[in-house]
Amino acid sequence: MSNDSFDFPGASASNAPGFKALDALYHFVAAIELTPSVAVHCQDREGRVQFWNSTCATVFGVPAREALGQPLADLVAHLGDGDFARMIETIWRTGIAPPPRDWQVRLRDGTLRWMYSSHFPVLRDGVTHQVFCMEFDVSERHLLEDSLQHAGRVFHNAHNAMLVLDADHHVLALNRAFTDLSGLHTQDVAGKPAPGLFETSEARTEARNDGTSLPAQRDVWQLSSENGHWEGELTVTRRDGHTAPVWVALTAIRDHTGAVNSFVAVLTDITERKALEERTRHQAEHDALTGLPNRVLFIDRLQQALAKERRQHGRFALLFLDLDNFKSINDTHGHHAGDAVLQQIALRLTHCVRAVDTVSRLGGDEFVVLLADIGGVDQAAHVAGSIMRAVAQPMHASGQELALTVSIGIAICPGDGTDTDALLRHADAAMYHAKQNGRSAFHFFSPAMNAHVMARVQLESQLRTALARGEFVLDYQPEIDLASGRPVAAEALIRWRHPQRGLLLPGEFLAVAEECGMSVPIGHWVLQEACRQAKAWRDGGLAMSVAVNLSAGQFIDPALLNLVDAALSGTGLPAECLELEVTEAVIMRGDVATGATIAALARRGVHLAIDGFGTGYSSLSWLQRFPLTKLKIDRSFIDQIDSRPNETGMIPAIIAVARSLKLKVLAEGVETNQQLRFLAEHGCDEYQGYLAAPPSRAPDFKTLQKTVASGRNGG
Repeated sequence: MSNDSFDFPGASASNAPGFKALDALYHFVAAIELTPSVAVHCQDREGRVQFWNSTCATVFGVPAREALGQPLADLVAHLGDGDFARMIETIWRTGIAPPPRDWQVRLRDGTLRWMYSSHFPVLRDGVTHQVFCMEFDVSERHLLEDSLQHAGRVFHNAHNAMLVLDADHHVLALNRAFTDLSGLHTQDVAGKPAPGLFETSEARTEARNDGTSLPAQRDVWQLSSENGHWEGELTVTRRDGHTAPVWVALTAIRDHTGAVNSFVAVLTDITERKALEERTRHQAEHDALTGLPNRVLFIDRLQQALAKERRQHGRFALLFLDLDNFKSINDTHGHHAGDAVLQQIALRLTHCVRAVDTVSRLGGDEFVVLLADIGGVDQAAHVAGSIMRAVAQPMHASGQELALTVSIGIAICPGDGTDTDALLRHADAAMYHAKQNGRSAFHFFSPAMNAHVMARVQLESQLRTALARGEFVLDYQPEIDLASGRPVAAEALIRWRHPQRGLLLPGEFLAVAEECGMSVPIGHWVLQEACRQAKAWRDGGLAMSVAVNLSAGQFIDPALLNLVDAALSGTGLPAECLELEVTEAVIMRGDVATGATIAALARRGVHLAIDGFGTGYSSLSWLQRFPLTKLKIDRSFIDQIDSRPNETGMIPAIIAVARSLKLKVLAEGVETNQQLRFLAEHGCDEYQGYLAAPPSRAPDFKTLQKTVASGRNGG
């Protein structure tokens, strides 16, 4: 071949299609160029000529030796107010071939000619490498066989899969990339209809020029014929029967009369992109711990159920689940155990529902279940019962067997609401009703429940401002040395002077404070105020200590030690005059942080007591590890002395445990002389309760000591 020949690097005769190569290539080029006498050239990014065939030399009057490496604009000037430059720049930027068109050109010798041109990118590894152009003089239509062969090589070695089809959608040619994509060869599809590519796929909705929408099922062939081009996501069927998602660019090729005589389809495999999209979507819509749908996906499913209910007037149920006392698992066994329990719960819940239902984790220990198309409320109640039984089965985490129960609230659509917010709010209200009535139960929503929940929401809102407004006060209940009758300490008990409801006791607001995150700042205020009061007593000549309850949230607060130090140094109270009370669950966490906190408090001289001992789970081996000072027997045991005297064996046992651990014992809730005598007989050290004095803002300890002594002498 001469230097003017059409030749790309790496092309060879073996790359030609396997059947009737010359004829297929002729149809391909004829479909694009419409006429022979093709001038073929290409340019690089700087616009310099990289290829220049003999027809170029004849048509444009410039030999290849003079054209190669020269700016195309110096050889052939395409007229038209800069349209040609913009078109070439668009090809480089997008890698998309524009429709062919007529250009008026001025040759180097000044001659003007009209050329019909087709420009398209040559891609390597998905990047435009050159801009390829096939042009012919509309007055001289001599198709060159050599140009057709070279054009076919470009087609066959293109990076994207390509098909050439006739006007009836039968395959004329395919390239190597299509074989790699589908596993189909020329002999498999030559002369046959497009292999299951378009007929069964849904075309994407496209916009007409007039702004109206095309139906999604519109035949893509017709779309391409009408608009000249169509692009969208379809599927291609592989040789093995599996399908692959592809992005298809379908172009209709017209003859000189304007009739469509063939199609060119360019296919890009988007399997990896679709898989990445699916993984990203799954991560965005599912809970990382349990794999269940998260709030985002659940709300979407709920909205779909609401839309279906409006169309078909059916019913569905929403179950709001909250695990009872789940927090104690985290506090006692650590969050890793809590996570393991949540994973087991998620698995059990999915086994209790149908495939059409949705189980979702909203966060923490809260789950929701959407029961689609229920026949009646009995079906919802049946599922709720199954869930309660499944959750109640023993679970294993951190090498221990754990037991849990669940409280469930149920809202029915449409009766209990017809929008997402109302249904969730009402199911939540029903769940709280179940908890307040003993837990481990399910309840349906009612307006009364909703009113109760609204009151609770209002209480939470008021609680958030109560501290800043100075609405909290402390009452103090004396702790009496049983042997001498002398008050030795006082327990600080918080009260809330509610602006509308009056004085509220801890049971009316502390649980809400814990749930809304206010227990820690409120507890810090109690600590500071109690230390201030104890220092005032000591300054007044009363050698009194003060006992302060710590919530689980306070105890694990990283700032606890600093706050204790600040309270002691700020008030001047000696550390040994402060006693901090925690529950068994907090102590039994048994982790490194718990031990470090207890040890740090002990080094400061602060005393540490276990409040409500006997109502939780304690291990003596664990208790021995910590420098505790006191056990407080829960009042439920003290009540048995009067009501069930034959069931009081736990009290001597607790006192014996305390003695073995060298701890003092205090009895809570002592109200009768009979209870006091029983405690004295079994060696209890201290007591508190209404028998000695009720909680008050300013206890009169001197009078109290005389009264207690008088009562003892009289007894």
